[in-house]
Amino acid sequence: MKQPPDRSNSSNHLTGIIQSISDSSGVYLMKESSGKIIYVGKAINLQKRVASYFQRQETHSAKTAIMVARVADIETVVTASEKEALILESNLIKRHRPRYNVVLKDDKRYPSIRIDINAPYPKIEIVRKTPKDGAVYFGPFSSAHAVRQTVKLINKTFPLRKCSDRTLNHRTRPCIHHQMGQCLAPCCLAVDAKVYRGLVKEVMLFLKGHTPELIRRVRRLMLKASAEQEFETAAALRDRMVALEKTLERQVTVTTDFLDRDVIGISGSSDFRLVTVMTLRRGFLQGVRHFEIIHAAPEKGELVAQFLVQYYQQTHEIPVEVLVPELPEDNTLLEETLSEWRLRRVRVRKPQRGEKRRLLEMAESNSENILRERLQKATLESAVLEALKRRLRLDRLPARIECFDNSNLAGTNPVSAMVVFVNGRPHKAGYRHYTIRTVSSPDDYASMAEVLFRRYGKLGSSNPEPDLLLVDGGKGQLNIAVAVIDQLGLTGRFAIAGIAKKDVEKEETEDKIYLPNRTNPINLGADGRLLLLLQQIRDEAHRFAVTFQRKQRNRKMLQSSLDGVPGVGPKRKRLLMKHFGSLKKIRAATVDELRGLPGINARMAEAIKHALT
Repeated sequence: MKQPPDRSNSSNHLTGIIQSISDSSGVYLMKESSGKIIYVGKAINLQKRVASYFQRQETHSAKTAIMVARVADIETVVTASEKEALILESNLIKRHRPRYNVVLKDDKRYPSIRIDINAPYPKIEIVRKTPKDGAVYFGPFSSAHAVRQTVKLINKTFPLRKCSDRTLNHRTRPCIHHQMGQCLAPCCLAVDAKVYRGLVKEVMLFLKGHTPELIRRVRRLMLKASAEQEFETAAALRDRMVALEKTLERQVTVTTDFLDRDVIGISGSSDFRLVTVMTLRRGFLQGVRHFEIIHAAPEKGELVAQFLVQYYQQTHEIPVEVLVPELPEDNTLLEETLSEWRLRRVRVRKPQRGEKRRLLEMAESNSENILRERLQKATLESAVLEALKRRLRLDRLPARIECFDNSNLAGTNPVSAMVVFVNGRPHKAGYRHYTIRTVSSPDDYASMAEVLFRRYGKLGSSNPEPDLLLVDGGKGQLNIAVAVIDQLGLTGRFAIAGIAKKDVEKEETEDKIYLPNRTNPINLGADGRLLLLLQQIRDEAHRFAVTFQRKQRNRKMLQSSLDGVPGVGPKRKRLLMKHFGSLKKIRAATVDELRGLPGINARMAEAIKHALT
């Protein structure tokens, strides 16, 4: 690994670095003068590939030319093979998130369907994390609602267990799902493991999109059961087959060869691209997902390679064929890598004509339509922020708005919360909870002052300042905010405003917006979108604060209610709250459900139940 100490941006310095680079395969990291990595790439011949950026620069795209102009240093990592370079490139991109690379968001926030095939009686679960634990995962899916609807259909159609592993081991009688014919009740009844495994196999066929094959399988089993005069079994299989046929009718057939494939569509410019993935399984369109790629410099072929490696590293199922609008230079290497991951041959193709070309055009048309919609929405949001800037007479666009709200119950458990909106949208990574430390009485002003001191007393890269600070309340809360910001020496750094609810008794018709040094609320004009945006931010802060306060209250109530129960200490109290989620749900739990938790026996479960009633 080469790390020249001189980081100047002179051509002689870069020329010397390029001449010293090995001609082996590997990865190169381009850095700006601050030492920050701005681009990561791979190459069969590192020296030739890096040198190509600084030769014939007039042929570069505008984005690539801007990137090259910022390069002050180049670091290389030699690898044993091209395949190692491909994987290392992807890992370094995910670790450093360079400005000019394709960087996909982590799919942990998207739901997947999990089936633990190693369990004696597997169940269907919706999860957000997909560790390598031997289970089979389907997804991730972009729509949580669609996942829930799919699981609901599976649970109605296939009689697999619905209860948790803890409940399975401690239940004494079948639940209502068994009575409805939607569970075989392996918790209490003797269920043939082979029969249950057959059901699991059918569910996996369904999730893989092999519905026609599954219908044929169920029909064979139904006819066999009927021939053997097992009419109840045959009737259940008939109902399952009818449900699957109705599902099949709703699915869209887009190919006639019934292969598993993904189709990639790309729209936009190098500043903002939208990558669309159409997922086809057995010829049926299963779903469409869209990924925003911002500031990426690669040409379309290189973008395809970087995207596919990262996309399929995120546990997505790899199909037999991937159709793309542009083939990368190292397409053979890409195919070999995907084939190794899939353990079967994978082809990456750019179709020129016929049905596959039609699929590619469909994906690109979808991508262009969604891109147009998102750009229009962004334009409208920008127009609202511009109008808000004019009405509030701000020095700059309120791109980042932070809003605070306090919450307490009769003066107890006081908390506060901050929500952040960036470009008119919630930025949940910036949300913060605060437990009030210095105020014991119900004093909203003192609580607001404490939280503002804690938030703005330590501004920095991890705590950026807002463009607009919005406090929930009238002139009193606004004056507190102005006084705190003044004491911190931040006056004039950003704007401050207060939003107060309308007074129904005074027959006010809408909420009021107050600014410092003004007695009366300001008039936002006829554009209702401005007030609606500020109300949305205020309501989100209120929701966030109340939710946190309720959790704190539940936790303290649980602790006080269970203080006298032998054997129930802080650890088991946390376990109860984590498992059930609220004190109300713990009260509603049965003794059997309490016993299902680790470390809680029958006697302790009875004591907990008694203490909470």
